[in-house]
Amino acid sequence: MRKRSYRTLWSIVGPSALMASVLLSACGKEAPRPNVVLIYIDDLGWRDAGFMGSEYYETPHIDRLAAEGVVFTNAYANAPNCAPSRASLLTGQYTPRHGVYTSGSPERGAARLRRLVPAPSKTALDTGVVTIAEALKGVGYATAHVGKWHLGGHGYLPTDQGFDVNVAGDGRGHVPTHFHPYRRSENELRDLAGTGREGEYLTDRLTAEALGFIENHHDRPFFLYLSHYAVHTPLQAKDELVSKYRRKPGDDRHNHPVYAAMVASVDESVGRIVARLDEFGLSESTVVFFFSDNGGYGPATSMAPLRGSKGMLYEGGIRVPLVVRWPGNFAPGRQEATPVIGTDLFPTIIEIAGAEMPAQPLDGVSLLKLLQGAGGLEPRALHWHFPAYLEAYSGMTGPWRTAPAAAIRSGDYKLIESFETGELELYNLRDDIGERANLAAQLPDIVEELHQLTIEWRRSVGAPVPTELNPAYEGEN
Repeated sequence: MRKRSYRTLWSIVGPSALMASVLLSACGKEAPRPNVVLIYIDDLGWRDAGFMGSEYYETPHIDRLAAEGVVFTNAYANAPNCAPSRASLLTGQYTPRHGVYTSGSPERGAARLRRLVPAPSKTALDTGVVTIAEALKGVGYATAHVGKWHLGGHGYLPTDQGFDVNVAGDGRGHVPTHFHPYRRSENELRDLAGTGREGEYLTDRLTAEALGFIENHHDRPFFLYLSHYAVHTPLQAKDELVSKYRRKPGDDRHNHPVYAAMVASVDESVGRIVARLDEFGLSESTVVFFFSDNGGYGPATSMAPLRGSKGMLYEGGIRVPLVVRWPGNFAPGRQEATPVIGTDLFPTIIEIAGAEMPAQPLDGVSLLKLLQGAGGLEPRALHWHFPAYLEAYSGMTGPWRTAPAAAIRSGDYKLIESFETGELELYNLRDDIGERANLAAQLPDIVEELHQLTIEWRRSVGAPVPTELNPAYEGEN
């Protein structure tokens, strides 16, 4: 399918969106466009870094990035798991627009537990949708994807979606092992397995590939999307780091030495990337984003005081760390409490780069003014739509199975709707960040208002709601 046409930034959002382009031109001479580095971590939880409050995980390099940038305390992924969040990040679109609702089959878990027939879910991102990489290539950026892709294989790879370079990205959602040769069959990470050394750690190798791209393109604008497979399962880490954390006392929330060591390797990666930018004098001309695709993996870490974890629409499954650093442009060490979501990064990056916004529906809004401290966002609701199933974590107790559901956040209130039962849960996140007190019975007017907003939004984007009963379901119909 052919890519959709572009229209100018002015025609989309007016003169304020041209701020970055104006800044790029001084005395009639166009200055270089800023570089963009997007570091995307797989399954990193909201509390899985020192700057977010963990006393067990040690992340000095990420903490430094946070101290030098803007920290969003109410940042959200677009879904509670990998693939849909990534599709929304790269396109600026909510899940019903691109149709990637989950990772793999929407019928995961035991058939006898699935009350409904879930909505179909795409396993590849439509090449007719314009990605961040394609929009930036249009204004001369070199583009590289390094790491996890998870949005389709042959015909749908990063190089089919605007990236000049693709290292280790394909349709898979995780690797069989984080150590060289990174594979158990001839089709797994072939581009990395043929080089490197025995025992090489994948996070280190991907970082080295990213450093090479920076070195080879430091004299022109570039977009680097470093999408680590860490800290996703399998939980594997370097022995010396595991040993360190086995000697360190944990607490009732964070106490997994192998997981902590994986977080430490991600932190080392961030430090190496920032050091390479410094080495080439690129720090003040490079915007760095640090983000996660969903909440943390429940058996290994805790998002407390948030409720839940990866795979859930409670805060622990979708609220994630987000840091944005651009020295000389964004005031360092600032915390921003405005709720933002993954789809916002697309228009933010496009505006920063002074590129043209694609002529496709965009659900995010630019955060540039917010980052500059030059104004807030217009009031809006944030939406999540997950018409699929995920299996429960092995060995876990409690509500760890994810069933078809939706959520909306508007102001301090968040409404969660179960498609299986029709139950509506209402929480005031300002007073109850842990979503312990369901206020649906006490505040029916707010429930009705948010539910109606959700219904209207679903109609506007064509979101499917599963209603057909699953004949294999063994519960009460």
